[in-house]
Amino acid sequence: MSNYINFIEKLRASGLRPTKQRLKICEVLFEREKTFHFTINDLAKTISEKLNEKISLATVYNTIHAFKKKGYLKEISINSDKSYFDTNTSIHHHFFDEDTNELIDCEENNIDTINIKNNYTGKKINSVEVLIKVASDNQNQN
Repeated sequence: MSNYINFIEKLRASGLRPTKQRLKICEVLFEREKTFHFTINDLAKTISEKLNEKISLATVYNTIHAFKKKGYLKEISINSDKSYFDTNTSIHHHFFDEDTNELIDCEENNIDTINIKNNYTGKKINSVEVLIKVASDNQNQN
């Protein structure tokens, strides 16, 4: 029951009414022990299959973007037309598997300190997050 109250508070803080559909979205996003990476289409499919709920893509889209704006989710752009969202909003790096389209956390200790040689004049660096794209090495397959 405490999660339910937490979900209502997240929705209201994001400027959204806590409808049954939005509470289901919260359940899928935030009732997890591990970080969850997803696209909006993947999330809508998961809700439909696992919870047997039909929620419009527009509701999923609007809820996810309201949560992102409020800081409950982080958006990771893979390319100009593909974005993933992450329930872990801390500064961290990712691997993107181009074969499976899976986004995977990369532990901080797997990357040495990044040395930025130039910076924008008059600006300070707030964070550095690395996206490492990986794919099968077909040269080693027989």
